[in-house]
Amino acid sequence: MQSSKRFSTSSLLFSLSTVTLLFLLGGFYAGCASFGATPEGARLERIQKSEQYGEDGFVNVHPAPESPAFLAVAWEFLTNDEPIEPEKELSIQKRSVSEFTEPPADGLRITWFGHSSILVEIDGSMILIDPVWGDRVSPVSFMGPQRFHENPLSLEELAQLPIDAVVISHDHYDHLDYPTILALKETNTRFLVPLGVGAHLERWGIEPSRIEELDWWDETRVGSIRLVATPAQHFSGRTLGDRDKTLWSSWAILGPKHRVFYSGDTGYFEAFKEIGERLGPFDVSLMAIGAYDDRWAFVHFTPEEALQAHKDVRAKKFVPVHWGTFNLAFHGWTEPAERTLETARKDSIEVWTPRPGQSVSPPMDIATSRWWETLGKLAENSEP
Repeated sequence: MQSSKRFSTSSLLFSLSTVTLLFLLGGFYAGCASFGATPEGARLERIQKSEQYGEDGFVNVHPAPESPAFLAVAWEFLTNDEPIEPEKELSIQKRSVSEFTEPPADGLRITWFGHSSILVEIDGSMILIDPVWGDRVSPVSFMGPQRFHENPLSLEELAQLPIDAVVISHDHYDHLDYPTILALKETNTRFLVPLGVGAHLERWGIEPSRIEELDWWDETRVGSIRLVATPAQHFSGRTLGDRDKTLWSSWAILGPKHRVFYSGDTGYFEAFKEIGERLGPFDVSLMAIGAYDDRWAFVHFTPEEALQAHKDVRAKKFVPVHWGTFNLAFHGWTEPAERTLETARKDSIEVWTPRPGQSVSPPMDIATSRWWETLGKLAENSEP
């Protein structure tokens, strides 16, 4: 299949272009709280002992290729007129807190809220992954990529869920969202993050006792669930001056009966086979399929690579994430899903494609539908 022109680094390009403009405007937002904080003191000392830390920041297993010219790519995005966003309102699955009061009958339920925001109910625990409820993935509310659809569950109701832990893969704006963290600050949930990301959370008022920072292959427990921070090939940063000061990771969520793997943002490399050997097999893989570009292939899956990683980690069901909510690339907004389904059909991989807000759960055998082909009136209070 011939791919279209592609681009992205999970919104960092756009967030950095915003930051650049703000600095050019005189640094008015130099103290913007949403930027977070740079690790220092004891946190920095621990970071520097990590095998993943280089001379001045975290590094990938493989050396990064030369990056494309930032300003040239930013200008291309601003002037691009390809149809890369929905022309009609997306049909989502509206949800309420009451729908999550009863645990899943078979112990596992995955709810996709759009992009990489996922609720994993597994063997009696509730794990929230990379929650982004903000309207834009940006340090400010007036610029940056804006979401295609409303949130299936309001932020107020999200904070009412009995969430046992929030898992963050890395600190880019489309995975670590300032307004969402502020709402979750009022709960009692724990925050499990890669090394250094706790500095952002502490600046935003999260108590250190609720934050646990993990290096690759470190693990912790939430009730009966083991959570393991596993390798990924990406990068980090929220401003022009903090590139790679915090770690990025994928995650393995391991219960007594079920296992779920989440890729986070990553390029394809051999670590996925090791993850599968050490921690697999998995019932479900949650794989990022969108925001890819030939110039950024090192740090973002193509759909085909995501499906290969799914096979590497030895997962049964495939749920595509990191698509369908924000314009973070030059490819058409449905292209990642279509390419995923085409390749999965050839490789006999079972793919679940929930619409935003929809839940999927074993032993459901078929949960594949091209919901994006039917756009229009929002699905209000229908069965998930």
